[in-house]
Parts: sequence; structure tokens; C-alpha cells
Amino acid sequence: MGPKQKPDFDINLFLGSAGEKRTILNCRKKRVLFSEGDPADSIFYIQKGRVKLTVTSEHGKKAVTGVLGNGDFFGEGCLAGQPVRMSTAIALAESSILRLEKAGMVRLLHEEPAFAGLFLKYLLTRNIRIEEDLVDQLFNSSEKRLARMLLLLANFGKEAKPEAIVSKISQATLAEMIGTTRSRVSFFMNKFRKLGFIEYNGELKVHSSLLTIVLHD
Repeated sequence: MGPKQKPDFDINLFLGSAGEKRTILNCRKKRVLFSEGDPADSIFYIQKGRVKLTVTSEHGKKAVTGVLGNGDFFGEGCLAGQPVRMSTAIALAESSILRLEKAGMVRLLHEEPAFAGLFLKYLLTRNIRIEEDLVDQLFNSSEKRLARMLLLLANFGKEAKPEAIVSKISQATLAEMIGTTRSRVSFFMNKFRKLGFIEYNGELKVHSSLLTIVLHD
């Protein structure tokens, strides 16, 4: 008999319970996890739910920099020496979120190679996504940007099975995310629905056919 195969590392099981320097937060919709200027002393992991990240300009204009879901980390800037939060994190729906103090996270990265590897992969994947978002903003129309954002929010392209988008993501939030107006988002959403790319039935469902908008030149 050959050596026993080591089971795959289960990050959800590993981070699934409270313990030293880690706390599970059961958040209601609109709960603020942290605000711009707060001390950056911890990192968060979304077990279930959605979180919106926003930034505010000197003139008070707000912009959405990301909407995160199950399996996403946020607040990781503290690991790179960021002293204060550069954004505000708000729960978009009822969520279960794990908060890990910075010292505890640093120790995990040193003591658990499997966890460190997965965390590094997550950061690299997220960096690629940020670069793609920048290209999207620079070169694509607002219609394509909206279609791509809906597909991303529905997890198309991920290993996980595509899911319905929670209906609580408003058209105003989508407009902030893709850099356009709410009226333009409303126009394109109605167009996508008429074409059968999306449907409303208490929640917003996105079909893979919406890819035709993204791929169309």
C-alpha cells in the first residue's frame, strides 16, 4: 500500500469557528464593518453574505470599489503596514463574517503553509480582477461593463456553481460600480430582460447568454 494521500485543505472548515484572535460576526444588512480612517488592525473573511466597499473623495463623492461575496477576504491592507482603513465596508445583506486580528492572521500565514498558499492565490486572483476592472473602465461601453459586472456577481467563470444575485444590490449601487448613471443602468437592465439574458422573480437571475454582450464587438 502506498502512502496515504493528504486530504485537500478546507479553508471554510479551518476558518469556520471562533477562537483565539478570531470572532464570528453575524451582521444585519447595512452594518458597517469599518469606516475610512478607522485603525487597520484586522482582516475579514466572508463565510456567507455580501459586503460593499466604498471610498469617498475630498468633495464627498462616493464610489463603490467592490462587492464581495462568499469566500472573499477584505481589510488585508493591514498586513502590508496600512495604518488606517482606506475604504468603508458595509454588509449588503445578512452575513456571517469572520474577523481575524492582524497578529493572529500573521501567525496563521507563518504556521499553516496550506492556508498561506490559498491566501496568496486569492490575492493574486483579486489583483488580476482589479487589472481587468481597470481595462473594462478604460475601453468598454457602460453596457458591456454592466453585463460583465452582473456575470461576476453571479459567479460565472468561477468553479462554484453560478448563483442568483441578491436583489438587494440596487441599480444605484451598480451604477456606482461601473461608473455610469442609474438611468443608464435601468435602460440596460430592461434591455437585458427583454432579450432573455436576465430575469426577475423576487431575485435577479443571470443567464450565461449575457456573455454575448461582453463578447460582442
